[in-house]
Order: sequence, then C-alpha cells, then structure tokens
Amino acid sequence: MAISAKDVQKLREMTGVGMMDCKKALTEAEGDFDKAIEWLREKGLAAQTKKAGKVAAEGVSYAIVENGVGVIIEVNSQTDFVAKNEVFQDFVKAVASVVAKENPADVEALKACKYPGTDRTVADVTADKVLAIGENIQIRRFVRYADGVNVPYIHMGGKVGVLVNLAVEGIDADKVIELGKDVAMQICAMNPTFLDKSDVDQSTLDKEKEIQLALMANDPKMASKPDKVKEGIVMGKLGKYYEENCLLQQAFVKENKISVEKHVAEVAKQLGGSIQVKAFTRFATGEGIEKAEDDFAAEVASMIK
Repeated sequence: MAISAKDVQKLREMTGVGMMDCKKALTEAEGDFDKAIEWLREKGLAAQTKKAGKVAAEGVSYAIVENGVGVIIEVNSQTDFVAKNEVFQDFVKAVASVVAKENPADVEALKACKYPGTDRTVADVTADKVLAIGENIQIRRFVRYADGVNVPYIHMGGKVGVLVNLAVEGIDADKVIELGKDVAMQICAMNPTFLDKSDVDQSTLDKEKEIQLALMANDPKMASKPDKVKEGIVMGKLGKYYEENCLLQQAFVKENKISVEKHVAEVAKQLGGSIQVKAFTRFATGEGIEKAEDDFAAEVASMIK
C-alpha cells in the first residue's frame, strides 16, 4: 500500500525515529501505526521514544560566524552532563553551520536540511544522536544575521550565547571585533530587552506609567501631589527605565560614566568611520522551559517493584 508523507511525519513525531526508518516501518506494518511502532522497537530504533518525552531544559547556546554570516542557536538536552559531551557539542556546531549556509526559514525547515557530510537530514541525525547519547535532544531556536559585521560571544560554555550585528563604514571589520565583544559582554551581563529607547512599544510605556502612578497612589507622601507633578516624576522614571532596559542607553559596563551609545560613537571616531549597533540576540539556555522536578527516590523505588 502507498504510505503518505503525512503518515511518515506523524510516526516520526510519535517516535523521534528518522523519516526513512519510519517509512519502512509503516510499509512493513501496512500502515498500522501500532504495529509500525512495535516494528521499530524490535529493531531497537524506537528506544528513544520514552526519551523524547523527557524535558530537555539544559544544553547550550552557541554563536558562530561563517563567511561573514552570524548564527546563534540553542539546542537542548536533558542534563548538563550531556551538554558538555563532545559529541553533543560537535552536533550543535554542525547544525549552526547548516543555518549559516542554508538560511532555513525556521526550525522545521532546518530539520529538513541536509546534515554536513551526509545525505541525511538534520532531523534524521538528531534522532541518531538521541539514541547514541541516550537523552532527548531538541533544536529549540536560532537567529541568523547575513549582513554587516557579526560578533559572537559564548559565556560559561554555552549557558548564555550572544550575537551582535554591527553596521560599519570606513573601518576594517577586524578593527571593530573588540568593540563587538565588549558590547556582547554588556548584553550578556545586563540582559537588555530593547536595542534603543525608540524600540520600546507604546503598550510597554503605558504599562510602566500605570505601575509608577499606582506606586505613587499607594505612597502617602506622593498621593496628595498634583497630577502635573506626578506626570513629571513618571517621565523621570521612564528615563530610568530606558537606562535599565535599552542597550544603547545603558551605562557601559567597562566605563559606567558613559552610555553604550556614546562609547560606540567614540570608538567609531577614533577609528575614523561610523559604527552602528543594528541588532543583537541573547539566548540564555533553558529560559522559559519548565524543568521537571524529579523525585529520585520514587523513581528508584518504581524500578525495583
């Protein structure tokens, strides 16, 4: 019987096994999913099925520049131990290289790309790594910058990854790498939400104003002040908000008497050209993923029943 690509994809999602093996299993099972899964298990290919359900909240955030193209990617594993494994790290680097070269639209498109040095897809090789390493592995997200000067920074072996994109004119790219790394370390340490104060959307500003007005309403010393005075205080607080949350308005960590914006301008002047921080991406590995709280004693007890 004919096996559709949709059925193959469904079985791959159920088991985490490679597309070709899933197609073969469905062919052998004449389209019966339960029998196909059983066939995969008998072949030792679906041993990863249970692992695929495990929460992958560790891993690494990795940044790389290849042929001028900057890529930052997060790939998750279940444990920090595996994140430090050389096989896992080589896999992450190879996948980042695929992003740089192929420019996939999203993670699903990336999974369909050819894995370097093979005729197999990234998804198929990921499934192989799950079996070989013994843990669930998930490619979570990536960002790619093709233009300008890109500078990567990796902190604590991949706990945090940063990629900075600079627009440079009249200056050799090599001369701005140090500045790029300083800005990347600033981003790593201070975790700005926005690039510039002009990027802060109105809804965020309105919410911040609402918070500040509520704080004053609950402060006996401030509650009785005229609305005009309160408004002036709120505007001052917004200036502080920009300094805390917008990269270019933040105090430069290496010289906190000036802002990042002014420091970049000074370096550009010294080098005889212009430099603009156009964009940045910061990935903190596992952020936003709910980690499972395993009861180790209960797990051991269940194994010996």
